[in-house]
Amino acid sequence: MKGILTSSAILILLLMIGCADEVVTPSDGEGEIRMHLIDAPTDAEEVVVVVNRVEVHAAGSDETSGWVVVNDQPASYDLLELRNGASAIFGNATLAAGRYTQIRLILGAGSYIKIGGLQFNLEVASGFQTGVKLTHTFEIVDGGIYELYLDFDAERSIVLTGTGQYRMSPVIRCQSKVVSGDVAGTVLPADANASIWTTAGSDTVMTTAAADGSFKLMALPEGTYTLTIETSNAAYLGTTVPGVVVTKGQTTNVGTITLQGVAQGKALETQ
Repeated sequence: MKGILTSSAILILLLMIGCADEVVTPSDGEGEIRMHLIDAPTDAEEVVVVVNRVEVHAAGSDETSGWVVVNDQPASYDLLELRNGASAIFGNATLAAGRYTQIRLILGAGSYIKIGGLQFNLEVASGFQTGVKLTHTFEIVDGGIYELYLDFDAERSIVLTGTGQYRMSPVIRCQSKVVSGDVAGTVLPADANASIWTTAGSDTVMTTAAADGSFKLMALPEGTYTLTIETSNAAYLGTTVPGVVVTKGQTTNVGTITLQGVAQGKALETQ
């Protein structure tokens, strides 16, 4: 789980007002949609993504005309500034009450990744023309609150091509906040530079510890998990933490996880 090609998850949090069972007209109510980018661990120095427009598609509408614009103000986001709970406003708009079945992100020119002090253009397959389409059903009614996480899996999303170009074909996990929870804790020593990950079904959810060793894994479905801690500092051994229970709407704090040094581990093996 190390490196831009084998680690990190880029999370986008969409906060949506609403809940309904069918497509309705605006006279049946409106709800607000607010979007936040959060949590983007990676070993790169920068990962900047340009988003030109965000749209959602109303159920039962024509594939061409059924798209509703949520945000059409182009903006750049340095994803590495958005980890362990930090966030940036991604969009804010009013939607008619009803059911929506797709989300579309139109990504713009100027996205890039910086590794080893060198900056490379980050090409997005189909992102400029048809946009990145996500199939996910959510419902909006007057007065309710619905929250949805979109988790970019960088391990499968970003690849280095044979021509030396970095290309992103987004692989994104959708998870409703109402049925999910978070896991927080601290990995010490902080200079172990720990990566913390677990699996949710077929998906990997991952983050990196902050400078003080603290971390937060977000948007995990209810259940019991095993955390895997890996380090980029060869002086320390990784470990696992089994039996971590996640409850919807809550943050499970696993406390402080203290890693053994390599020398300490070898001494224990000889006893």
